[in-house]
Amino acid sequence: MSHRIRAFRSVWVASTAVAAAAIVGIAAPAAAQDGEVAEASEGQLATIIVTANRREENLQDVPVSADILDQERIGAIFSGSGDITALAGTAPGLNVESSNGRVAPRFYIRGLGNTDFDLAASQPVSVLLDNVVLENVTLKSFPIFDVERVEVLRGPQGTLFGRNTPAGIVKIDSIKPSHDTSVSAGLSYGSFDTVSLNGAFGGSIVEDVVAFRVSGQLQRRSDWIDNGFTGEDDALGGFTDIAVRGQLLFNPSDRASVLAAVNYRDLDGSSTIFRANILGPGNNDLNANYDRDTVFYDAGGGNVAEYEQFGATLTAAYEFDGATLTSITSHWTSKGSSRGDVDGGFVIRDAQGDIVRTGPGFIPFESDTQDSLDLEQTTQEVRLASNGSGPLSWQLGGFYFESDFDVTTVGFSFPPPVTVNHTNEAWALFGQLSYQLTDTLRATGGIRYTDDQKDFFVRSGAAPQPRSVQDDQFDWDVSLFADVSPDVSVYAKVANSFRGPTIQGRDVAFFNPPSVAQSENITSYELGYKTELADRRVRLNGAIYYYTVEDPQFTAVGGAGNLVQLINANKGEGYGFEFDGAFQVTPNLLLTLGVAYNSTEIQDSALEVGTCAQCTVTDPTRTIAGPFGPITFAAIDGNPFPNAPEWSADFTARYAIPVGSAGEFFAFTDWVFLGETNFLLYESREFNAKSRIEGGLKVGYSGNNGQWELAAFARNITNEDNVQGVIDFNNNTAFVNDPRIIGIMFGVKY
Repeated sequence: MSHRIRAFRSVWVASTAVAAAAIVGIAAPAAAQDGEVAEASEGQLATIIVTANRREENLQDVPVSADILDQERIGAIFSGSGDITALAGTAPGLNVESSNGRVAPRFYIRGLGNTDFDLAASQPVSVLLDNVVLENVTLKSFPIFDVERVEVLRGPQGTLFGRNTPAGIVKIDSIKPSHDTSVSAGLSYGSFDTVSLNGAFGGSIVEDVVAFRVSGQLQRRSDWIDNGFTGEDDALGGFTDIAVRGQLLFNPSDRASVLAAVNYRDLDGSSTIFRANILGPGNNDLNANYDRDTVFYDAGGGNVAEYEQFGATLTAAYEFDGATLTSITSHWTSKGSSRGDVDGGFVIRDAQGDIVRTGPGFIPFESDTQDSLDLEQTTQEVRLASNGSGPLSWQLGGFYFESDFDVTTVGFSFPPPVTVNHTNEAWALFGQLSYQLTDTLRATGGIRYTDDQKDFFVRSGAAPQPRSVQDDQFDWDVSLFADVSPDVSVYAKVANSFRGPTIQGRDVAFFNPPSVAQSENITSYELGYKTELADRRVRLNGAIYYYTVEDPQFTAVGGAGNLVQLINANKGEGYGFEFDGAFQVTPNLLLTLGVAYNSTEIQDSALEVGTCAQCTVTDPTRTIAGPFGPITFAAIDGNPFPNAPEWSADFTARYAIPVGSAGEFFAFTDWVFLGETNFLLYESREFNAKSRIEGGLKVGYSGNNGQWELAAFARNITNEDNVQGVIDFNNNTAFVNDPRIIGIMFGVKY
């Protein structure tokens, strides 16, 4: 343990040295403190507003490690019609990936996440859209469009945002209706007939009383991947993804507001493109079997993914003297399926059923499966929060969550169709107090009680195997925030959060019992600093952290036994630092830089998981007889968490050349870096990734004070071939990132 303490101390020294050097080298008057938001003048950084405490606050006044993606960054990220996994690496410490195409993404913050590909998977990162939790993995994929900002809140957020937030939150806030008329539209066209069309229109219906906003997005790409087995050109890879949002705002008085919103999505496209035996063997290099433009599928039915999602939310608020009462009622549905040629290749058999040829590489048996979901989710939150200006601020509330969904697994040759049902009912009470102890010191504390109940049964296709789990626990956090000087603030935070027990039933379709994982509990310690220097032209924020997880939930995915088993390790540990910097070098040049280091370790000397069929395992192993042949188990004590790169970073630069009084030529570039990553619980020579980097570029002209824009863009501009995930159960299958997309775009905004 001593070597990990020394490493943690070295991280602290490095992080504080960065801050000290910046403070000594660029000492200058600071922006407004103590919650005041100063207007940015020309050449200054814009104020960043966050809602980490369920209030609008200056990021510099909040004891949380956060990164904010503004509208320009979001527009660039999704200009090539990327899905939500395009957020990977855009904030230090954030990773996102999916083996279900444009649905069911998996989020990781500070190394904590869940590799489970099942549609009932539980994750320790919560995604919220307009303060409504999108709990199911398919709902987490709802497209990002017409949004004000995306906040990435790192570390436990359990007291105000509830269950399943021990790693953090991705919080998406849409643009709300206004009584000012506004119109915006954008169109981009690029490689592979990639189209992105978005627009919004809003304004007043009854002046100062009723306003509306309607927005939508179309993302489309033509099939571009050839099927070398059937000889069909442009057979796979396309999609059409449509999403719309309608909002109606009613202000019956100066104190009251009611906002009704509906969200709808219709996805028709390809699921993940699995590629057989493209790694190694004996290393993690892409080999001669890999061709980005070609696969060799004998099954999968075109790897079709089709989903329809709908959500309705009613938010009502009333301002009393001294407090505001808020109610948020929401109901979401998600229905659809995705099918895949999971083995990523072909198997040819003779008349007797014996294998005569496979490819690419050796594939011992076929795998063609489809998973379907039919879900309903209902949430209700009531919150009362102080709205005065005194030294004490507070909020308290209650929350109710209910979901009910069926998951159907179909194997088109094996196994037979099986449908299972999951229900989840949870409720919580929470509160938070914040007090300004002195002019420079503020203390905050919060607590939340949650009762979480999950039930499972087999609806059809297999023997009844009901399971029920329940737990009730307290989450809490305490923080101190101090203004050390007019230029520098520091904070310390201790937080405890839990993720409720989980049931995994997909293995019922493969003649195995469902598995259960008990609750996991995280205790996190965090020290951070906030600075705005050089007359508000430099912003440097950072944090160091250390956390332990008792009974961390992991998913043993795949292996030669083709199982999806929930397990609890004895303990997990992580530590690291995060740095976010913004530099207004000149009024026309803005740079941002984010860097995170994250070290994680599984600590359980007795824990073993099944391993791959063909890869080279580097952990200690043992082999036993299994129902489909020998099964090898690997000891994973000391391994890093899966999909948890030690290093991650992002960089952006925007340079503008003014033209007259109302126009400008501009160039914007953004880059993300994810370091070496182990994809699974066990370690092997094949199933891990080298450092990955991807960049984007946008160059154009903006006229009439930003009311219109014409630009050329590129995503994955260097056309990197990056492995994003693997399938390990019968060959060395992997899937990769999107190819380079180059195009043009035009937008208007009035």
